Amino acid sequence: QVQLVESGGGSVQATGSLRLSCAASGYTVSNNWMGWFRQTPGKEREGVAAIYNGGGGTNYADSVKGRFTISQDNAKNTFYLQMNSLKAEDTAMYYCAARSGSGWYGPLDRRTYNYWGQGSQVTVSS
Repeated sequence: QVQLVESGGGSVQATGSLRLSCAASGYTVSNNWMGWFRQTPGKEREGVAAIYNGGGGTNYADSVKGRFTISQDNAKNTFYLQMNSLKAEDTAMYYCAARSGSGWYGPLDRRTYNYWGQGSQVTVSS
């Protein structure tokens, strides 16, 4: 059974930093696309960053390029989202995601992923 367990959310002031972690069990992160998404009330879940094959491929939403970094530690079967220079508009529930043979809609499209973490709230105050 695949489980994705997130940690690391919280509250921070604008320009601050947070790191989210997603520990996978029943799933190998090294040879699959893994992603981070976020969602605010009334809006669709949007792709923030995705990584493949230990960083051989990464994708970022334009809104976070240069500020967020996705990475993975294959030995720990865990991947991360380092968020720097946070802005109030980054406030959202963040979800990690993994795919396993599902349809391909692109690395930042939520339809590509079929496993999801429980969500971590990130709140940035201005």
